[in-house]
Amino acid sequence: MPDPSPPARLARQIEFIYEVDRLKEIFRQTINTRSRRAENDAEHSWHLCLCVIVLAEHANHPGLDVLRVLRMLIVHDLVEIDAGDTFAYDTAAMAGQHEREARAADRIFGLLPEDQARSFRALWDEFEAKQTPEARFATAVDRFQPMLLNCRTEGAAWARHGITQDRVLARNRHIADGCAELWRYAERMVQEAVDAGHLKQAPDS
Repeated sequence: MPDPSPPARLARQIEFIYEVDRLKEIFRQTINTRSRRAENDAEHSWHLCLCVIVLAEHANHPGLDVLRVLRMLIVHDLVEIDAGDTFAYDTAAMAGQHEREARAADRIFGLLPEDQARSFRALWDEFEAKQTPEARFATAVDRFQPMLLNCRTEGAAWARHGITQDRVLARNRHIADGCAELWRYAERMVQEAVDAGHLKQAPDS
C-alpha cells in the first residue's frame, strides 16, 4: 500500500503557505483610498510588487534585477505576522523593530525546508541592509506607496498621528537612494498636500 502521508518537504511548504495567510490580518496605519479602512499587509505587498513592475524603468540602477526586487517585497513583511506592524513615525517602537522582526524571520522562514528558509532569510536580510541596487529600489517603493495613499486620502493617517511635513520628508528621503526621479515626484506630492491643507508644516516653519 502506498504511503498516504505527503513528502516531508511538501508538508513543510504547505504549512508555511498556510501560516503566512495570516498576513491578511495584519493591518497598517495607511488607509485604502475608497473604503477608507486600514490597508492590510497582504494588500500592501501586492501593491508594492505592482509598483515595481510599473516603475522599474525609473530606478537609479539600469540593470536592476526586477524579479529579485519582487521576491524581496513579497517576503519582507511576512515577519509582521509575529512582530506586528510598526508605525513608521513611532520612534519608541522603531527602536526595537529590527530585533523583533529578526526573531520573527527565524520562526516564519524556519517553517520552510532548509534551502528555501535560507533563501527567504537572505532576501529579508538584503532588504534590511539596503546595500544592493535591488534593496534600495525595493525600499524606495516601500516608502513611496504609503506616501501616495496618504496624499490621496487627504492625509488622514498623518493627521491622526499629528505628523508634519518635515517628518514625512526626513523619514522618506531614502527613496532617492533607489529612485531619484520618484523622490522628486514625492517631494512635489508632499508640497501639494501641504498647500491643500492635508499635511501640516512643522510648528516653527
